[in-house]
Order: sequence, then structure tokens, then C-alpha cells
Amino acid sequence: MKLPDAFYQRDDVLTISRELLGKFLFTRVNGELTGGMIVETEAYRGTEDRASHAWNGRLTNRTRIMYEAGGVAYVYLCYGIHNLFNVVTAAAGVPHAVLIRAIEPTEGIDVQLERRKMTVLHPRITAGPGALSRALGITRELNGMHLGSDSVWIEERGMVIENKAIVTGPRIGVGYAGAHALFPWRFSIRNNKFVSKAK
Repeated sequence: MKLPDAFYQRDDVLTISRELLGKFLFTRVNGELTGGMIVETEAYRGTEDRASHAWNGRLTNRTRIMYEAGGVAYVYLCYGIHNLFNVVTAAAGVPHAVLIRAIEPTEGIDVQLERRKMTVLHPRITAGPGALSRALGITRELNGMHLGSDSVWIEERGMVIENKAIVTGPRIGVGYAGAHALFPWRFSIRNNKFVSKAK
């Protein structure tokens, strides 16, 4: 079952980020279905979070989508190379978002291997937000797409991740955010081999 808008439009982005673990992210690109279970996320808390693109009310052509009502995709280009996939959350005007950092592939694995130029299934296929996007065919064409669409969506499949199985830690690659970089706002499933490795 696709997650309803109400799931995304709650106020607490940390809770949503935790609860996305065990949900299933899917894309249908050029008629090819790919996806898997979300195993790692990072929360970004809008205007109060120095690591967020919307820190201090920043509003640009890129960040505008973050101010939409929760339940749409925010896809941006990182380092001019990687498309990173985020879930916009909260009510309209509140620019919270969750970066999806890793999935455990379950659907269309052959297609994911081809997109990643791999011949054998290895955790690095979708461990990390750039790798994940390449494997699922995510590009900026999906930016602003509703997460109940037929192109990109997230499903509830009855997977329950208990609190003791969730690891928290600082977000990756946000050293510019000073003390905010140390907030334990990265969530992952303990011992899942598809979780990305912090450098």
C-alpha cells in the first residue's frame, strides 16, 4: 500500500525519518520497475537546521520544492554528479525533508545491476544516496513528483523495525553545519549490509 500524504505531512521529521526504515521505495522509469527496502535515512529540519538547504529561510529555485506540502520528491544534484533523492515532509511552508541514503534491493535487481554497471549483487549497488539514485534511475526529472505517482512511490509492506534495531548517528558530509553536523539525525537498520559506510 502506498503511504498516504498524512504520513509525510506530520510535524516531526525525526519520527518520519525513523519510520521510513523498513518502508519500500520504488521507481518505474522507462517502464522498468525497480526498488527495495529503505535501510538508511537522514533528517533535515528546515530553517532551524544549519545542514538543511532551507537553513535560515533560504528560498531559491532549488529549495522551493522543500516548502511544498509533504509527500513530494526533492531531487537535487550534488557535486555536479550525483542525483540525491529526498522526501519532503511537514505542512506547506515548513521545509523539512528526509534524505534516503540506502535501500536493500528487492525488485528489478537485474536492471539495477545494469544501471550500476555491475555483474554481481554487492552492497555498494545501493549503499549511499548517489548509488541508490543511479540504481533506481532517479534523476531531477522526478523533482517535485508526488510520492503517490506511478513514477516514484513508497509503500508500507508490514515490515516492523524495532527501536533496538535502529542505529542513530551524525549525518554524513555536512561538516559545514558546525555543531549541527553532530546531531544524531542519521538512522539505519543495525547490521544491514546495504547501509552506507561513513568516511
